Amino acid sequence: MVLKDNFGRPVTNLRISLTPRCNLNCIYCHAEGEVKPREELSLEEIKEILRVAEKIGIKSVKFTGGEPLLRKDILDIVRAVPRGIESSMTTNGTLLPGLAHDLKAAGLARVNVSLDTLRHDRYLQITKKDLLDHVLDGIREAVDAGLTPVKLNTVILKGLNEDEVPDFLAFVRDSDALILQIIELMEFNNCTMHGDVDRLEKEIAENSTEVLTRRMHHRKKYCVDGAEVEVVRPLHNTEFCAFCNRLRVTSDGYLKPCLLRTDNHVDIRGKKGEELEALFEKAVQNREPFFK
Repeated sequence: MVLKDNFGRPVTNLRISLTPRCNLNCIYCHAEGEVKPREELSLEEIKEILRVAEKIGIKSVKFTGGEPLLRKDILDIVRAVPRGIESSMTTNGTLLPGLAHDLKAAGLARVNVSLDTLRHDRYLQITKKDLLDHVLDGIREAVDAGLTPVKLNTVILKGLNEDEVPDFLAFVRDSDALILQIIELMEFNNCTMHGDVDRLEKEIAENSTEVLTRRMHHRKKYCVDGAEVEVVRPLHNTEFCAFCNRLRVTSDGYLKPCLLRTDNHVDIRGKKGEELEALFEKAVQNREPFFK
């Protein structure tokens, strides 16, 4: 059974925020839209959510935060994912060194690593901490552990990192294990450094030897001189919304039908069994394209 919303969009992907906590303080962080979160979901609550997810046809789950690796029970959480569901994680990468191999052994398939600059001074400016070397070590260890493809999530920030796109292309070039994801800034947290992603995508397209369209998200993947690049543009993008297959779980136990809305959450805290299944169905019916 795969649930579909009132617009015919199947829901096959679940994003679970495991914690609002983070060891960085990025200038643009949207915290998955959470406002004054309650206590984090327990391991048992997450296990029940995953059980229901399997029953309703979820095919993949992505663990997010905050920084999910701050959870001391992270390996138990990964182990709890049913075999029929692929699990991945978005992380800032600072805690991956020493954990990547254990995550792979626990069943994690791959990771996305947030990396907005390859320069120490800019990393400090963006995150308020200079942990760039930890991130680079984490990426190398993730590749070695087989948590691949490792996708580098690079948010384009006006006047700050737009000039580093060639450096990022060189970083992932000729590697089957690395993919660059150029991401449009979502203007939360009063950060107005919205880079010109339109221009960047046009330049990338003009220099591409091959252009593919991803089936799941219907966004383009560019092959640029041995580098694989995806461009994620959620703002004012009707196609992005039309092909959305995601349902989100906040760290404190709400089902969130749309990242850009906070007025249609469904409280699942402490719920289980058929009651939880019914609440999942309600959240799916609450979904509608933000940009139409």
